[in-house]
Amino acid sequence: MANSESKASGLSLNLLLVDDQPSNLLALEAVLSDRGYNLILARSGSEALALLNEHEIAVILLDIQMPEMDGFETARRIKSIHEYQNIPIIFITAIYKEDPWIKKGYEAGGIDYFCKPFDPDILRMKVALYTSFHEKLHLLQEREKRIKETDELLKTERKLSDVLETLPVGVLIADAEGRIYQVNEQALRIWGAMGQSEKSSYGDFLDWWNHDDNLIKASHGPMARSLHGETSHNELTHIRCLDGSSRYVLTSASPLRTLGGQVEGVVMVIQDMTKHKQIELDMEQRIQKLISAEMAHTQAAQD
Repeated sequence: MANSESKASGLSLNLLLVDDQPSNLLALEAVLSDRGYNLILARSGSEALALLNEHEIAVILLDIQMPEMDGFETARRIKSIHEYQNIPIIFITAIYKEDPWIKKGYEAGGIDYFCKPFDPDILRMKVALYTSFHEKLHLLQEREKRIKETDELLKTERKLSDVLETLPVGVLIADAEGRIYQVNEQALRIWGAMGQSEKSSYGDFLDWWNHDDNLIKASHGPMARSLHGETSHNELTHIRCLDGSSRYVLTSASPLRTLGGQVEGVVMVIQDMTKHKQIELDMEQRIQKLISAEMAHTQAAQD
């Protein structure tokens, strides 16, 4: 049961076998080696504690009678460390079979107690049961971690949205395919997409954005070049807006990169320059009229 679940979840199940006698370790290996577990061997309590720092252990099978640090003391030290408190410990002994010793084993933090000679099938069944507990705990922890990451992501997105809405310029953010996934109200105003409900305005904007006539998104436009790693600054573009108006916008685009340097999107800043451009065009027309009038006056004088 536990082995099939671990294969499905991709979790490697490590069993720590602790015994000072090589023959006893060999016997445990013979019982458990065909179950798909990763068996880690320790010859003493101190070695077991050191190995816990190197591996994520699902279950510990612990001999009681060992020199220097016996199984009871080893279990107490393991359970005194917060990170290891949930690891099931199965005591295995050939000597301490009476009730007082069994009770001492439970008090030390053991979850089960096997006396030699033990039934291999029952031991396999118990190990499978306890490893399944470990897997379920692992999955719950992973789920909790993902929920926390999602909450943090939502908080970050809300903060980003709040910041974007305070900017006096239009901002849009797109993914690596050029698909818009965030845009502020100022950008919608520039493109004439305001005045309706927020949902329909945004949908109309997306339809307009994906139109073939969109020069900003065109293959030679600032967004496309940015998605290929190029940064553009203050490019003046003439656009036809959703509301039918014609505008001049100043665009700046820069790629968004992963930690590995890969382009995963683009951020673009848009500023409406229509009034400034109109003033510029009016000035050009006035200057042109003055030049034409001067040339006409000069020609008339010569005639």
